[in-house]
Amino acid sequence: MCIVSLDKRKDTGVPDQVPDITFPLNLCLGGMCPHHPPVALGLECDLAQHLAGQHLAKALVVKALKAFVWNPAPTKPLVLSLHGWTGTGKSYVSSLLAHYLFQGGLRSPRVHHFSPVIHFPHPSHIKRYKKDLKSWVQGNLTACGRSLFLFDEMDKMPPGLMEVLRPFLGSSWVVYGTNYRKAIFIFISNTGGEQINQVALEAWRSRRDREEILLQELEPVITRAVLDNPLHGFSRSGIMEERLLDAVVPFFPLQRHHVRHCVFNELAQLGLEPRDEVVQAVLDSTTFFPEYEQLFSSNGCKTVASRIAFFL
Repeated sequence: MCIVSLDKRKDTGVPDQVPDITFPLNLCLGGMCPHHPPVALGLECDLAQHLAGQHLAKALVVKALKAFVWNPAPTKPLVLSLHGWTGTGKSYVSSLLAHYLFQGGLRSPRVHHFSPVIHFPHPSHIKRYKKDLKSWVQGNLTACGRSLFLFDEMDKMPPGLMEVLRPFLGSSWVVYGTNYRKAIFIFISNTGGEQINQVALEAWRSRRDREEILLQELEPVITRAVLDNPLHGFSRSGIMEERLLDAVVPFFPLQRHHVRHCVFNELAQLGLEPRDEVVQAVLDSTTFFPEYEQLFSSNGCKTVASRIAFFL
């Protein structure tokens, strides 16, 4: 039975002050590098309670994190790549990981959140971005090896930028004089979402439970979608080709009952009893696709909170 819960409205979004990556931090919080606390039970419970419709993501993330944090001497950083349609839980899972690994969650000085729109808006500045990103990662890992680097919207990252991360992601013991094996890198992308949706749709049409869909069916099509996209952040980086990812984590499109689950969760976070008319109004205002089946939510659960506020 899960007894640990987390207000999912905390530690979400981009911090109020996004770090300037040209000036790396030199000190760990309190002068000491923090140790990851026991995370498996709380994380597993929160995923079970709040992450709707994502059996593979739950299993992959928990398994990878358990193996990593319980290993006193990992041979490489933990590298996860999250793929799927908008509103399916990718950012939520990332915020949970930050919450359970670091005091302050996404606002911890040990968590570094990068957005292409904020940090890398001009493709013509790619040389400077590469230099700054390498300096930022190297500087912070020198200060504290237990750090989380989160890269959002990988499908909007300047191609070639991630190439500077390749030496940090492998199994070498030391890179640039830095012990970096206890770091975590998470990449978030919508790329592969259409392919995941298609697999889920075909399973539904063949009366096959989505929980029966295996990673082996999805990983090749996601990988191909990334490699075939010259505008993806992994393009010209060698990260996927050299198999530096520990897990490709697929997120499925959400069906009506999953959105209903999100509505109940959000109402509970607000301290409100579920009201049938509010739940139904949110569902009725949600757009579903494909055109004839009306099976999957176009925005997942992304707009549930704002829709609830409108109908209360």
